Amino acid sequence: MDATTEFFQKLGARGHEPLLEKATGTIRFELTNGKRRSRWLVTVKKGDVTVSHANARADCVVRTDHELSNQIVTGEVNAMAAMLRGAVTVEGKPELLVLFQRLFPGPPGSRKRS
Repeated sequence: MDATTEFFQKLGARGHEPLLEKATGTIRFELTNGKRRSRWLVTVKKGDVTVSHANARADCVVRTDHELSNQIVTGEVNAMAAMLRGAVTVEGKPELLVLFQRLFPGPPGSRKRS
């Protein structure tokens, strides 16, 4: 199992995420790996989180390649810095990604590790 799959599966299994208690909305992550595309739809309602592979409308759509996604969910790359470099594109409400970024671990060696 790769890091991205593990991250989203664990997030969905938690059911409630205290770091997102002030957030409500949907974020769809679209990840490319060559010609393959995978999707993760995260629905947040005041901290209650569900995760699926649905291709549904979302308040925020995040697009990047699968390898960069693995680096983001392991803390090797900061999602907002990647967005500023153009390696991650965001449509819709970017403030949802800002809130969601709280769930990503900090860089290796930092105190903020999942």
